[in-house]
Amino acid sequence: MKAVTNATVKEYIIHHQLGSIVHKVHIDTKYNNSFHFLHHVLCKESYRRPTCRNSQPLRCFLRIRSRHLQNRPHIPSSLHQRWPGHRPRPPVLLRQGRLHVVSKKGGESPQGFAVGTAKGTFVSVEAPALGPLPIKATVIHLTEGPSESWAAVLLFPGCPVKVGRSRLSAGHPIQALVINNKVSNVCPGGDGVAAAESVCAAVASKLNLPGGANSVLPSSTGVIGWRLPAKELAEDVVPLAIEALQSESAFAAAEAIMTTDRYPKLRSKTLSDGVRIVGVAKGAGMIEPNMATMLGYIMTDATIEKSALQTMLTEACNRSFNSISVDGDESTSDTVVAIASNLKPLSSEDELKNALFEICEGLSADLVRNGEGTGHVIRVKISNFPGSEYDARRMGRHLVNSPLVKCAISGNDPNTGRIAGAIGSFMGKFFPNESVEEMTLTLGGRIIFNNGQFVLEGDAVEKELSAHMADAQLGEHDDFPRHQKFVEIGVDFGGSGSHVTVLGSDLTKEYVEVNADYRS
Repeated sequence: MKAVTNATVKEYIIHHQLGSIVHKVHIDTKYNNSFHFLHHVLCKESYRRPTCRNSQPLRCFLRIRSRHLQNRPHIPSSLHQRWPGHRPRPPVLLRQGRLHVVSKKGGESPQGFAVGTAKGTFVSVEAPALGPLPIKATVIHLTEGPSESWAAVLLFPGCPVKVGRSRLSAGHPIQALVINNKVSNVCPGGDGVAAAESVCAAVASKLNLPGGANSVLPSSTGVIGWRLPAKELAEDVVPLAIEALQSESAFAAAEAIMTTDRYPKLRSKTLSDGVRIVGVAKGAGMIEPNMATMLGYIMTDATIEKSALQTMLTEACNRSFNSISVDGDESTSDTVVAIASNLKPLSSEDELKNALFEICEGLSADLVRNGEGTGHVIRVKISNFPGSEYDARRMGRHLVNSPLVKCAISGNDPNTGRIAGAIGSFMGKFFPNESVEEMTLTLGGRIIFNNGQFVLEGDAVEKELSAHMADAQLGEHDDFPRHQKFVEIGVDFGGSGSHVTVLGSDLTKEYVEVNADYRS
């Protein structure tokens, strides 16, 4: 970084960390707050630009005018940074520090698990001009030996998924998980399966696992089409992650697996018999049922049979991760793994199942709430659908994926005709012989459609519905959600049938900005 002084104004010439792009930052150093802001954002590298899917610190373009600080500087909206008066809000990393403390309290690892993370760098074969890029590895280790009580839902054939499927079909006991971000190892130019296996072998060797590489389950997330930097991971990053193994908290794993996620996602519960269950997940974009661009890892110290755990996990995923949509796009490396250390006796499988459902449903809601550009989370409760739960979820996804519905909710506009139109569109295409005469629609708990007609008379109703949407709105610049509220839509077909809940998000300018700036 080169500084040019002109009176009290300094011009900082900043080279973009991803390439040769040069940005300029003008700072009036006679105002301490502005220089304090530059110090944190640039020197400490504590500002992580959310619009970069590569999830790394970036030295971003900022311009702070040499006026009194009551004049708010122009900062691009995609940077998610506010300037509240004379005192700058703490940068992202410091704000996450508060979250770090809160989440660590709830992230206590179950007995028999250790988590370690580490950072490294690599140069992409496909894009060497970008120079050294950061990469993270996470290792989850079963410290008391391998477990046969593990279950997985693996979808879409990325190379790590292929390896995971082979482990699952062969019935190998698992003693470690290894996860990397930055590169998804999907359709790479080289042998992606061999690359994943080499990383697994490095983990097994460093931990002296009796089952070797077959006892390690790999996962990858990040850019599609790039070769996995297996050598850098195996020789540099994985050993550091193993050296950092600790049994106190799983929060480090929730942080390290993030890509465009704005905040880590962790849910946990302690059962009445002392059994502990903790889940972490990542995902922010390309989220559509059959999981899609998400990874989830659930750890428990309960003693449970593998078949029972697999049944629980499959049902939990259908109720949660397969019932959400951010943008309707699916991806290639989805994995949810549940693994038990079998160190504590379980008094009730039903209690564990309910806890697993609760954690998966909470994590899936976190994924939508943290979706790229999400301003509102939409919760659609469908009752008495005249078909299977699978078809009811399809209808719910059709509704939350409607661009017109998404845009209306983004603007807090209770354009209820769009909701009815999306439902009618789905039913007309796929269930043309089913009657909707008894259908009742609600928005925010208020009936808006009943007996074949809308119930929307008066400005008071319009204001009430708009206020309900506004109350559920998330802050555009929030690094962590300020609440857990939803835009509530109810669809009751009357009679009897299937009941499901589907979550979705609105469509904002920020979503377009994020995905228009995917690699730059």
